[in-house]
Amino acid sequence: MNSIAIYPGSFDPPTNGHLDLIIRSRKLFKKVVVAVLRNTSKNSLLSIDERVKLLRECTKDLPGVEVDAFDGLLVDYARVRKSSHIIRGIRALTDFEYEFQIALLNRRLAPDIETIFLMPREEHVFLSSRHVREVALLGGPLEEFVPPPVAVYLAGKVRELNRSYKPES
Repeated sequence: MNSIAIYPGSFDPPTNGHLDLIIRSRKLFKKVVVAVLRNTSKNSLLSIDERVKLLRECTKDLPGVEVDAFDGLLVDYARVRKSSHIIRGIRALTDFEYEFQIALLNRRLAPDIETIFLMPREEHVFLSSRHVREVALLGGPLEEFVPPPVAVYLAGKVRELNRSYKPES
């Protein structure tokens, strides 16, 4: 069994698809580091701290899973964590094209670090954090799409956002 894999992403919010890949990655590696990217160019619903906290809550019963945040180049972070593997999820052909280009770039930057593509289970193929954010912001049910702690947290977050929203007159 390989030792450490990095599973990077924005996880805004964490979905059942993310959790599925974490669980399945853990079967391949002794340790999986779920690495939340600090991406200041994205307009996020959840802060880095909120995403890390939620992921820790969702993975607390999964031995060998650690949650961390990082910025900068993923391959540099992988080296700091002494990992030679990066896990990426592929839902559709469009994901593959994007992820393949990133994997080739990472290989050019760090030939010693391999990217492994995993497909989610069929029931999670349609899931994306972007769509889950939209459902949450429009008050839709989340239980089918995200782990229970995330559904509860998002419902509270949306209530908070709605209370602070002041429409223009």
